[in-house]
Amino acid sequence: MKLKSLLTAAASAAVLVTSAASYAADQVNVAFFLEWATPNQIAKVDKVYDEAMGVDVNWTNFSTGVAMTEAMLAGDIDISYSQGLAPFVTAIQQGAPLKMIGIAVVYEANDCFVANDLGIDSSNASELEGKTVAVPLNTMADFAFRKQMDALGVDISTMTIVDQAPADGAVSLADGSVAMACIFGGASAKAAGEVGSPIMSTQQKKDAGIGSFDVVSVTEKFATENPELVRAFMEVTAEANAAWTASADQIAKVAADAGLDVPTTTNQMAGFVFPTPAEQTANYFGADGIAAAAAASLGLVFSDTSDGSAIAKTIDGSFLE
Repeated sequence: MKLKSLLTAAASAAVLVTSAASYAADQVNVAFFLEWATPNQIAKVDKVYDEAMGVDVNWTNFSTGVAMTEAMLAGDIDISYSQGLAPFVTAIQQGAPLKMIGIAVVYEANDCFVANDLGIDSSNASELEGKTVAVPLNTMADFAFRKQMDALGVDISTMTIVDQAPADGAVSLADGSVAMACIFGGASAKAAGEVGSPIMSTQQKKDAGIGSFDVVSVTEKFATENPELVRAFMEVTAEANAAWTASADQIAKVAADAGLDVPTTTNQMAGFVFPTPAEQTANYFGADGIAAAAAASLGLVFSDTSDGSAIAKTIDGSFLE
C-alpha cells in the first residue's frame, strides 16, 4: 500500500482515538537504518531499551525514511529513529499523523557521486544536464541533491531522475546506468566512492550552507497512548549518547549492528553530532528553533504551497524533558 492510501486509512483510524487509552503497549516497534552508525545501537544490542521501557522492543531496518513513514502509517512501526527530516516533512505535508520528538543526529549533507570517467566536477557541473541520475526521492539525499545542484547552477529539470535506494544507486553508478548517484549510508557511500567522486567537497557544502539532520519521529496515536514509553525511549537514547566515547569496543559493537566494518564506522561517526536533550530544547525546538525553520525550508523545496505552519505544529519537544 502506497503513502496516499495509507494516509487515508490512518486518517479514518484517527477519528476513533478521542482520548488516551487506559493501557500501555506490551511491545514497541522501532525503525532504524543499517549502514548508519549511532551510539544508541549499544543500548539496542544490550537490551537497555527493553529493560528501561519494560516491554519487548523490536527493531526493523529500512532502506529509506519514506519506507519508515509507510510502515508507521500501516501500524507496523511506532517510533522511527534517525528518520530523515525530508521524508518526515513530506509525510506531514500529505497529512500523516506523525510527530517529531527529537533530533537523532546532525551531519554533513549527503554526497552526490559523479562517475569518475565522465570528468565532471563542481567546475563544470552543468554537463550533468540531460543525464540520468539516481536519487532516493523525498529523502535527505534528495534535499542535498536539490541544494547542491542549485548552488552549482545545474537545471535539474533537464535530468532523468531515477528513484533508487542508496545501495541500488551505487550499483547503477558502477555499471554506468547513471551519471551520478546521491547516497546515504556508510557501505553504499563507500561503494559509490570506488567509482565516483562527490560533486561538492565538504567545504563547498559548508560554504553553501547545505547541512542535514535526522529526527526521531513517532505516530500521534502511539505518543498519545504511551507517553511514558516514548519518554523512556528518549531517555535511554540520551544516556547512550552521553556514554559515547568512540572507544574501540564501542565502535566494534556499533559496527557489527550497523552492518559496517570498523574503519567505515569510525569514518562515518567522526562527522556525526548527537545533540543533548538540553541542546535540542534550546536550539532546535520552539517556534524559532532550527527544527521548525529547517522543516519549513524543506517544505518549500518539495512543495510550492507549503508555508511551514502545518509542519511546525507537529514538532514536539516535550518528550525531552
